[in-house]
Amino acid sequence: MKKVLLLIACAGIIVCSCTGQEKTMTKKADDTTKMSDTIRIASDKLEHEIIIFEPGFNAWMQGYARPRNYYSQNFLEARNRVYVTEWNQRVLQPSRYNSQWYEQEINYRPNVNYGYEVNYQLYYYFVFFQQKYKQQLAAFPVRI
Repeated sequence: MKKVLLLIACAGIIVCSCTGQEKTMTKKADDTTKMSDTIRIASDKLEHEIIIFEPGFNAWMQGYARPRNYYSQNFLEARNRVYVTEWNQRVLQPSRYNSQWYEQEINYRPNVNYGYEVNYQLYYYFVFFQQKYKQQLAAFPVRI
């Protein structure tokens, strides 16, 4: 009788330990999916696209960004024009500014309607970038 109880207890421990490992593996896979560091931003018509490869941006967006439609599209476009202009100036001056931060110019034309989503995500990327790297891309303070 003692041997049977011991075998049942051992079997129960093995089953529980296997179940615990499955949950851990599943959780890690889910975390990787949720915390992807690549963000693709596209307009509804797919004419315009931005791809952001920045570790931590997705998690930061989920935690700090205001809800969509908090800022108007006009506000976002005005801020993005200022930020993009300064960004592109810094790209052209690699000896003065860190070329690892300012690698590539951003082709953002003021007369093109990129739509709300592209402007929203681009604006919040600039906010994230300025906070993370302690940079100031404009004379006005960063607004989250």
